[in-house]
Amino acid sequence: MELIQVTDRHTKQQFLDVARWIYRNDENWICPLDRDIEAVFDEQKNPFFGHGKCERWILADSSGKIIGRIAAFINEKKAYQYDVPTGGMGFFECVDDRKAAFKLFDQARDWLHNHGMQAMIGPINFGENDSFWGLLVEGFTPPSYGMNYHLPYYHQFFIDYGFETEYEQITNHLAVRTPFPERFTKIANWVAAKPGYRFEHFSKKNPLKYVNDLMEIYNDAWRDFENFVPIKRETLEESFEKMKLIMDEKLIWFAYVNNEPASFIVIIPDANQMIRGLNGKMGLGGMLKFIYRKIRGVKRMRAVVMGTKQAFQKHGLESALFIKLKEYVLPKNQYDELELSWVGDFNDKMLAIHEATGAVLGKRHLTLRKRFR
Repeated sequence: MELIQVTDRHTKQQFLDVARWIYRNDENWICPLDRDIEAVFDEQKNPFFGHGKCERWILADSSGKIIGRIAAFINEKKAYQYDVPTGGMGFFECVDDRKAAFKLFDQARDWLHNHGMQAMIGPINFGENDSFWGLLVEGFTPPSYGMNYHLPYYHQFFIDYGFETEYEQITNHLAVRTPFPERFTKIANWVAAKPGYRFEHFSKKNPLKYVNDLMEIYNDAWRDFENFVPIKRETLEESFEKMKLIMDEKLIWFAYVNNEPASFIVIIPDANQMIRGLNGKMGLGGMLKFIYRKIRGVKRMRAVVMGTKQAFQKHGLESALFIKLKEYVLPKNQYDELELSWVGDFNDKMLAIHEATGAVLGKRHLTLRKRFR
């Protein structure tokens, strides 16, 4: 077997194509867009290169056939927040061959070690954790946009190599047409009617206002979580720009208390239902199919992120946001499911909100860590 560094157009294509070959017989897999993956490794498009570095490799067997891939990266802003310097690995794909998998893991480990790291965490993304993050170990059903999908045998590779679970990522599914539990609805309606409480959806006419509000809420809500790094305005602006093509303004809601930004939820139509069958390509034919499916409407939404300032976390604002969302969604008679993805098992408050809505477990991903000896 031979490891080949991805450096040119040909090896970049092989990096993309190996996943298509590995999942060729899996009806649940939805091929991510090539351009989304390539953007992660493009210094002009990925702002994380401003404070980090990455490399990627493909693995060929003795006949020259590409049978696996992996990437390794260092985010300087997070690497030194652990007990030892920790880099990342991700975009791992491999045939069912333990020796091949270990060769890929070894390559990521060696590269990271040579750059001063003493551990690696993965599979993660060289970017924000809202996409390409975590190893799927439960819920092998069609993924939503940006969510990792893997083959069941991958988990054993990680265990055998010595990775240990850092945390679980829970994705819950909510049946849109099923009424919320009575207690949840009662609290939500009470909160929504309180004096000084205001709820409004995102508006493309004034995007900067909502970007600033979201940044203010998010950075307050998450500040006490381990390894938290405040999100920047530029990162949010880029995220909203990427969402623009599929965004529905009335699926993104904000709550204000006496005009202070207090809580938010960002939901998007599931673009994977628009790109299914495109095989990762977005040429003219693919774009026409995408537009047609977008106009026709998809059946699933994905909650990308939500948050509430710490001062308002016991005010029931989240329940009121869900009610506002449902007031818009139900009359449309389009969506069947809302995927609440993903929440770390350390986030008891958010998991409690999911449970209160009546959501049920949909998927489980793991973020794992391997300390070097």
